[in-house]
Amino acid sequence: MAGSTGGSGLSNPSPVSSGPKILLAKPGLVTAGPLPGKFGRGGGEDETTANRSRLPSLNLLSDSWEFHIDRFLPFLTENTEFTVVGVIGSPGVGKSTIMNELYGFDGTSPGMLPPFAILSEDMRAMARHCTSGIEPRVSAERLILLDTQPVFSSSVIADMMRPDGSSTIQVLSGDSLSAELAHELMCIQLGVLLASICHILLVVSDGVHDNNLWRLMLTVDLLKHGIPDPSSLTASQSQSSNLGSEKEKKDKANEEEEYMATPVFVHTKLLDQDCSPHTYMQLRKALTRYFSASSFMRGKSGKAAKESADLSTQSSDRDSTVPKLFMIPSKGKDDSPRTQYESHISTLWKLRDQVLSMNCPSFARTVSERDWLKNSAKIWELIKSSPIITEYSRMLQSGGMFRR
Repeated sequence: MAGSTGGSGLSNPSPVSSGPKILLAKPGLVTAGPLPGKFGRGGGEDETTANRSRLPSLNLLSDSWEFHIDRFLPFLTENTEFTVVGVIGSPGVGKSTIMNELYGFDGTSPGMLPPFAILSEDMRAMARHCTSGIEPRVSAERLILLDTQPVFSSSVIADMMRPDGSSTIQVLSGDSLSAELAHELMCIQLGVLLASICHILLVVSDGVHDNNLWRLMLTVDLLKHGIPDPSSLTASQSQSSNLGSEKEKKDKANEEEEYMATPVFVHTKLLDQDCSPHTYMQLRKALTRYFSASSFMRGKSGKAAKESADLSTQSSDRDSTVPKLFMIPSKGKDDSPRTQYESHISTLWKLRDQVLSMNCPSFARTVSERDWLKNSAKIWELIKSSPIITEYSRMLQSGGMFRR
């Protein structure tokens, strides 16, 4: 399935004979030897983070909330067989660790740093975050990975707040907002963007009982109306005459059901008692009830339902319309010689294998990597000027939930 599936595009990553180099770590960050610890993540992270902050940003979405494509575009090709995987979650839930695993990073290789910086214990103690906006990387399998800044983050609010409480970042066109309201809208805009431009969206929560991300995803589903996928914005108007009839047919087919990335709900840092089959089934039922009326549950009958098989091998119901669920235990379980369930490392490996083999909804049309990026920038402008999100902002402000 061109430009959409995680499995079909892996055997032929690019039609270009000499494609661009794979984007791993930023220039100047290579060390003399392998990093200590499992997967090379055990040390040197403070120095890495400090060096990253002094280098030119590779972010698609910068800390000023502007979309930039010029630095990432050279790493993309005209290949149409690729998969975009985004991630969203609160601070310290393991987003970057999961994305490094999806990249296939091997920390035992000399001179290699993880493609995505990991929050160190010192930064965690200071309530800081190490990812701003959206950090992109592209893997050898043509997985375009989008690591994102944390949502519900006090450090993000602190960075964008003026002494009078207003926001330094213009989130909506022409509106001056308080930092708290601007941050709330930033979380929503980030979710809407990822749901619009990704094939797979990892929704990562800490522990079992974390409903904040679930509520955010329902809000994203509510406010995404009218935002197309990247292939719906044609890069060349000259092709419109040749594709006119096809365009009209697909537009009509997509009128009733807008594009939505396939969500995968990942719960991390679970204790032994949280990894039981009983807890898994209860969490799965809760997801079903919570998202029963959302876009995540619609349009999955017949063949689509079979293609939406649950990621976890703990489930035998392969035709279920339940949102995909994956449970990852805490790292401490790896040190237990009598662990009853799978370890942290093995579940990360399994998550990567499943994402690489996933079938997910395609964009409306076939689109190349480069056109995907260019059109994603246009989609971001649509999101920032969305009348629905703007009206939602006014409702929150008028309701007294946020100071003016």
